[in-house]
Amino acid sequence: MSQAEKPLNVALIGLGMVAQTHLRAVRDLAPLVQLRGVLATTPDKAERFAAGAAEDGVHGVKAYAKLHELLTDDGLDFAILLTPPNARQAIVEALCSAGLPILMEKPVERDLAAATALVETCERAGNPLGIVFQHRFRSVSEMLRKRLAEGALGELGLVEVTVPWWREQSYYDEPGRGTYARDGGGVLISQAIHTLDLMGALVGDVVRVQAMARKTRFHDMEAEDFVTAGLTFASGAVGSLQASTAQYPGDAEFIIVHGEKGVAQLGAGQLVLEWRDGTEERFGEQGTTGGGADPMAFTHAWHQSVVEDFAHAVLDKRPPRVTGREALRVHRLIEALIASSKQERALDVAAL
Repeated sequence: MSQAEKPLNVALIGLGMVAQTHLRAVRDLAPLVQLRGVLATTPDKAERFAAGAAEDGVHGVKAYAKLHELLTDDGLDFAILLTPPNARQAIVEALCSAGLPILMEKPVERDLAAATALVETCERAGNPLGIVFQHRFRSVSEMLRKRLAEGALGELGLVEVTVPWWREQSYYDEPGRGTYARDGGGVLISQAIHTLDLMGALVGDVVRVQAMARKTRFHDMEAEDFVTAGLTFASGAVGSLQASTAQYPGDAEFIIVHGEKGVAQLGAGQLVLEWRDGTEERFGEQGTTGGGADPMAFTHAWHQSVVEDFAHAVLDKRPPRVTGREALRVHRLIEALIASSKQERALDVAAL
């Protein structure tokens, strides 16, 4: 099959808050891809979403009553899996059996062991698995990655990562949100995972951590809403992390990379390079990233880039840019941060 013959038909599985973002991403990728159908926890929810898709200019969307109906739809080319992480393993196994490539929202699963098992399920079946880490696809992120790969900043000495977000209590009042059973944790695995993944893609792996993860008095929830940590990178650089959903009113996340020749600050859709000779360069435009009370206050363009890459991966029979195996890197880091906090000591990431 080639793009010239017909669009790739995609199904959305799981119709929570991010489903609308994926709907618009798929819509704006026509004629490369088109939304063929949706599946939710109930047929009524799927039917309402399919009917409402017309308001976004997407018509003729099927509402699958059950997973079996989706699996036996011969017109599908891949699926986008948006369910909470505790509801994925059985669906992934079924999609692999049907030979349907999978693009899946983060996190892969609730912990490293479960995430590894899910990735290995796809690898054994030879079924493509891509993970939605859209922050990698921003133009300024890619620009900084290339500059760092070229050694533009010289040897790196210090990396700062800040995720100063805010979530209202109503966000955590949804059953299961911020719990270990459904989400696998709090701010690290649900919010900061994006910035930590991007950090790793830019400056390499963290090899040692010393962390404190806590729940503030601002939220009634099971898992952590505040984390601070010291980081040691494989390159020899050191770093700091602060991530929270308890910092009202919420602000954009930042990654600041200090090198021998200058400093790069990446955040809110902008890249600022400050060189040791006193000159400065700015790229991109400031925008919202969902750091405030509205978690969906961001453009769908980044998700669109992820879906586009995955569609071309299916067509070209190549791995997507972020595979399930690649995503295990950030899962291992998160597990190390939580373990370090619980044990109140520094830990080697590779020991997990």
